[in-house]
Order: sequence, then structure tokens, then C-alpha cells
Amino acid sequence: MDQVEIRSPKSKEEWKKYDDFRWKVLRKPIKMSHIPLKDNLEDSSYHYMAINISNDILACGRVHMNSKKEAQIRYMGVSFNVRRMGIGTSIVEKLEEKARSLGATYVALNARNVALDFYKSLGYIEIKPYESDIKIPHTRMEKILT
Repeated sequence: MDQVEIRSPKSKEEWKKYDDFRWKVLRKPIKMSHIPLKDNLEDSSYHYMAINISNDILACGRVHMNSKKEAQIRYMGVSFNVRRMGIGTSIVEKLEEKARSLGATYVALNARNVALDFYKSLGYIEIKPYESDIKIPHTRMEKILT
């Protein structure tokens, strides 16, 4: 695996690549149209991507605060060809680090059910089923930050 850097997009061009990557990894596989994955928390969120030395995006994720103590991870995705190489773990760790720095004591997320084992391996626990807007089974998960 090439050297991987985890950071926020820096330029307009990188933001476009980041948005396209989010669609490609999260929505294209379920045959959803290429509509940017945006919500009203985009601008107040912290976005990270894993990029290789060729500046290819390999993974992405976002964290925002729901309250003074609760952070939420959303739009977490890893390119299919680099899964199980630790890149997703590195992104989640970066998102959790940011959440801690903002004062969060725990992180919530709504994981696709196919990703439950991944999040469990990082210390997240299942809370309850979550009905997503894309109609794919999800589960709310939480992790206490120490």
C-alpha cells in the first residue's frame, strides 16, 4: 500500500473530487443518481479523506456535533479495492480525534448493517435499528470516547 495521508480537502478541485468520491462509494453501488450528498450540516462539519501519493481518494468521512457532548460520523466510505487495509480505521480514528477536540464524550453513527462488524471492531455498540432515507438496513451505533 502506498503512503496514505488523511486530511481535509484543500482546494475547490479537491472538494469536487471528494464530493464525487462520496457519491461513487456510497450511492453509485446502490444505483442512486449522481446527486451531491449534502445536508444542512455540511459547512459546520469536519471532512476528512485518505489520499495516496497519486492524490487518488481512497476513503472519506465526516463528523459534526449534534450537541455539546454528542458527535456524529456520517458519509463514511472506503474504496472497494482498499478495504481491509486499515484505511477505514484510520479515517474513523481521525474523526473521533476531532470529536474529542470539540468536547464530545461519545460518537453516534448510523451504520449500514453490512458494516456492523467493522464498527464493532472499533468499539462501537449497537443501539437500535435506524431507518435510512435510502431504504438500506442501518443500525444506530455509539461509542464512548475516552
